[in-house]
Amino acid sequence: MHIKIVSNEKQIRLIESLANEIWYEHYIPIIGVDQVEYMLEKFQSFKAISQQIKDGSLYFLCEHENEPIGYMCVNIRDKELFLNKFYVKATQRSKGFGRQMIDFLEALSETKDLSIISLTVNINNNDSIKAYEALGFVKCGTVIQYIGNGFFMDDHMMEKKL
Repeated sequence: MHIKIVSNEKQIRLIESLANEIWYEHYIPIIGVDQVEYMLEKFQSFKAISQQIKDGSLYFLCEHENEPIGYMCVNIRDKELFLNKFYVKATQRSKGFGRQMIDFLEALSETKDLSIISLTVNINNNDSIKAYEALGFVKCGTVIQYIGNGFFMDDHMMEKKL
């Protein structure tokens, strides 16, 4: 697998396309189509991703055999790497790519002298919670956040100490 930083319009468009594919497949049963569409526009559109990158978020495109298979986004906060987005296409799950992506983030954290990788995950996203636990993350709290348009994110907070 090859992981590269997202730095141009073509890559941002590719992330936007991956987000649409992954979110429609994975999240409709969890949060419904209306919230999926709202969140894609608010957080995963070309405009939103471009602004996040301008504001300091680091997006990474993950490829296998020159095909995009997923992406991730991180933010650095004090001694913590916050894993803001972590997505793998359905056809590529359970093949070890998630582990390779976390290994990459652990190495990145080490270069920045960070001691924790943290994330939030929907409390009903059971498959992802199990995957994060298998990757060494533990639940450390919950958070409910209003995101607009009548929608809330109801999440577990998870972290992995390095």
